[in-house]
Amino acid sequence: KKKSKSCFVTMGREAVATAVQRVAGMLQRSDQLDKVEQYRRREARKKASVEARLKAAIQSQLDGVRTGLIQLHSALTDVKDIQSSLADVSKDWRQSINTIENLKDVKDAVVQHSQLASAVENLKNIFSVPEIVAETQQLIEQAELLQAHRKLMELECSRDDLMYEQYRMDSKNTSDMNLISIYFEDVQGLSDELAKQLWMVLQRSMVTVRRDPTMLVSVVRIIEREEKIDRRMVDRKKQTGFIPPGRPKQWKDKMFEVLEGTVSTRIEGTQAVTREADKMWLVRLLEITRKYVLDDLIVVKNLMVQCFPPHYNTFNSLYHNAVSIRVKELAAEDLEANEIVSLLTWVLNTYKSVEMMGHPELHSECDINQLEPLLPQDVVDDLLSKYVQTFTSNITGWLRKALETDKKDWQKETEPEADQDGYYQTTLPAIVFQMFEQNLQVAAQIDGEFKEQVLKLCLKQMNTFLIRYREEAVTYKEDHLRDRQLPQCYVQYMIAIINNCQTFKESINSLKRKYSQSSEPTDSDAAIERTLNEVAKEGCQFLLDEVFLDLEHHLNELLTRKWLTGSHAVDTICVTVEDYFNDFNKIKKPFNQEMTSEALRRVVVEYIKAVMQKRITFKNADERREGAERMIKEADQFKFLFRKLAGEDTDRLCGAIAAIAEVFKLTDPSLLFLEVTTLVSKYPDIREEHIQALLAVRGDASREMRQMIIGTLSENKVSYSGVTQPIFKDITVPTITMTTMTTMTSMATAKLLK
Repeated sequence: KKKSKSCFVTMGREAVATAVQRVAGMLQRSDQLDKVEQYRRREARKKASVEARLKAAIQSQLDGVRTGLIQLHSALTDVKDIQSSLADVSKDWRQSINTIENLKDVKDAVVQHSQLASAVENLKNIFSVPEIVAETQQLIEQAELLQAHRKLMELECSRDDLMYEQYRMDSKNTSDMNLISIYFEDVQGLSDELAKQLWMVLQRSMVTVRRDPTMLVSVVRIIEREEKIDRRMVDRKKQTGFIPPGRPKQWKDKMFEVLEGTVSTRIEGTQAVTREADKMWLVRLLEITRKYVLDDLIVVKNLMVQCFPPHYNTFNSLYHNAVSIRVKELAAEDLEANEIVSLLTWVLNTYKSVEMMGHPELHSECDINQLEPLLPQDVVDDLLSKYVQTFTSNITGWLRKALETDKKDWQKETEPEADQDGYYQTTLPAIVFQMFEQNLQVAAQIDGEFKEQVLKLCLKQMNTFLIRYREEAVTYKEDHLRDRQLPQCYVQYMIAIINNCQTFKESINSLKRKYSQSSEPTDSDAAIERTLNEVAKEGCQFLLDEVFLDLEHHLNELLTRKWLTGSHAVDTICVTVEDYFNDFNKIKKPFNQEMTSEALRRVVVEYIKAVMQKRITFKNADERREGAERMIKEADQFKFLFRKLAGEDTDRLCGAIAAIAEVFKLTDPSLLFLEVTTLVSKYPDIREEHIQALLAVRGDASREMRQMIIGTLSENKVSYSGVTQPIFKDITVPTITMTTMTTMTSMATAKLLK
């Protein structure tokens, strides 16, 4: 009490303090004193409102407590009543134990009465069993299956009831059970005979549903009845431990087994031919399977579904499982490459397409997205791996044979065929890429990823093939050099080899655009591009070698005494080059342009080599002038010829001949240094030995002048940037050996003595 009183005192003080603060907050300004009465009335209203709510809350709490007390009192009364009733029940139960034991005889009498009632009820059926058996047998033979089953049910019901009553009376009395079984032994035979008829109808269900669908409906109704009886007998066994003989029959499970076997037999029976009789056996088999399955499922959807309960909707899965088993068997066989593709294309594409399971008429019954794969992924991967191995082996052989055939064409005495633009070509690129195209079309039927894999494999094999192609082209050239008369159309077929490189490039790009989703270059792409460029470049080089073998004699006449006195070597060179280039015009771009440029460079280099070999030394100014003018004229001839052939700028290369001619043409030796300097500035790849050779051919440069020119040029050497194509870089100047020096000294001594 003291503690409670102290708490109330504290709360009162806190309330007073709070009230003081609120009043102080209201009366902070002098003008608020006029509103004191207004504040007092407002606070009084608040106080009254709070007191009213407090009273209502307390009253509500008191009412709840009063109700709870009343209910507790009522519950206590009920508990006392129940306790009293339980005591009475317990007393009555103890008194009735003896009475229950005295009723055992009554219980036995009831059981016996039940058995006798059952026997009386089935007495008529018991005596008529042989007659009913005969009628049932006749109905089965007449295909009256529903009526036969009704009779069978009556027989089984009589037998089962008698056995059940015997079991209840004396479950260990097997002799009476056997007696009943023997009396009803024909019933089981009727059941088996009826089952055979049912299975026969189900096996011919596709025919039956068209001719007599009511027969199929009767079979399903019979099976449904037996299923219900099976469930009832199984439930009774759980309660009593008794189940009649032959139960459960499980005819529904047997029905699905029969249907599954029928579908499997239907699919397995589609193989009419073997590989030995027909190379297209698998394609025919798969097409027949597709047609049979589609036709059957359309019949199922339009006719058979109406004969079965909705929960029997398993025909799609039956066919799917049967097809899956069949294709697994096919996949396990030793299939060839084309057969693997046919099988995978059918499994991965055709099966779920509108031609089969995705057919518009099957949409309502079959969801292709819910179908399991016909083949496991590991089996598909194994088949793809086997196909790739076989394809790799086959394509290597095909490419080898194609190249051998093309090589035989190289030896022909007739020119190769030309395309629509007149360019020489052989059939090799068309054959190779026809093979690639066919295999890629086949791979594309399987899936996109496998198509990319086959494309990469084709490109890889192509690179290996082109390396072999290059080797054969080199061998072709070497064989020709042993006897230049053979083969007769060497030049034309070498042109065709070069053109094939461009055709290969175009065909590869076409394949990649058509069959590849990726635009990223691969290692094979770079290797193929490099090899094709090398084959074409070497082929052009071989043709130019052929040209310059014919020009060798005429090139050797350049810058000799015979040349100075009036040789037609350059005229012959120009005519020969132009004649060859009439054939070279049948080389495709860009190789023909590159070849023309290279031919011009080699002609100029060979001409300058003739100068550097110092075949002639001019004796006087007239010879130098005459030789220089001839060189300028011949340089113009080269310009005219190659401009005519290629339409390109030839000034720089031919200008080198003219620039050397200017060195020879100069009459004032004192200006020789300036002329040589001009030559070096135009062609910075020129070396000291080249200048010495030029001065030696000129014939009037003293030793001191040569040393001065060389020395000055060495001190002010012009750097070569390498931007323009070099001319003098590959030109060597022959050195004078000791033997040559001795010979020249002997000749000079003999001349002096003379």
